[in-house]
Amino acid sequence: MTTARQWLEEMNSYYTPSPTQFDGARRHKVAIESRLDYYLGVREMFEIGSLRHGTGIWLYSDADYLVSLKGIRPDSPWTMLNKVKEQLQARFPTTTIVIRRPAVVCKFSDGDVEVVPGYAASSGYWIANPADGWMLTHPKEHNRYVTDANLKHGGAVKKLARQVKVWKYNRNVPVSSCYLEMRAAKHMDGESGYSPLWDLYLTLKKMRDADLAAMNDPTGIGSRFGSCSSEANRLDAMSKLNTAVNRALKAKDYAADGYESLAIEQLKLLFNR
Repeated sequence: MTTARQWLEEMNSYYTPSPTQFDGARRHKVAIESRLDYYLGVREMFEIGSLRHGTGIWLYSDADYLVSLKGIRPDSPWTMLNKVKEQLQARFPTTTIVIRRPAVVCKFSDGDVEVVPGYAASSGYWIANPADGWMLTHPKEHNRYVTDANLKHGGAVKKLARQVKVWKYNRNVPVSSCYLEMRAAKHMDGESGYSPLWDLYLTLKKMRDADLAAMNDPTGIGSRFGSCSSEANRLDAMSKLNTAVNRALKAKDYAADGYESLAIEQLKLLFNR
């Protein structure tokens, strides 16, 4: 008989991208960097996001890059985003390219590429805030924080982060993937061990109890992480999060009492599987 823990592990494996799955999207990096460097000036361009962290979701995650531009940061990030979109649209005229703050998204036939333009700060990078204005981010330090917490728990942090992201995508929850990942890492960073059903429940519950409020950067060096792009989205996400917490609690309790099939039923409802 399959246990709830085994079901969760199998689901995690199912949504783990293969090492070569995003090679097609990644092949566009050179052309993107060359175009932006020639017309706008590029200091550096490097991969960020869930694929770089090892928490990408099969069928959903994009290839993400931060592009540090040369020059003076404009008053409005829209100036930067529009210039980047204009140049990429000229380079790839048959590709749909849209702005989805903080990124410019290139919808290539072999995979989406999200280009996050920004400007170097004394520490980190200034990028467009999804809500408004500019925000300071430290992607290299955030990757190190997640990786260190993951090593501490033998790979559990990235499993947990992937699970809450699967919930987000399969239940159409309008919450930031980065926010979910950092919440999962922060929760596990404070734990002495890993119990899959317990920690899934606790991660969801802590976000629910915090009303999806912006969280302090756990590295202590960057801007706060916002959860949603609008209050309407936060309310929608909170409604779905309340349901998720209840289902995770039932799954945990059923499994603890030996009712594995009932626990799996709750997990299937939680993840819409």
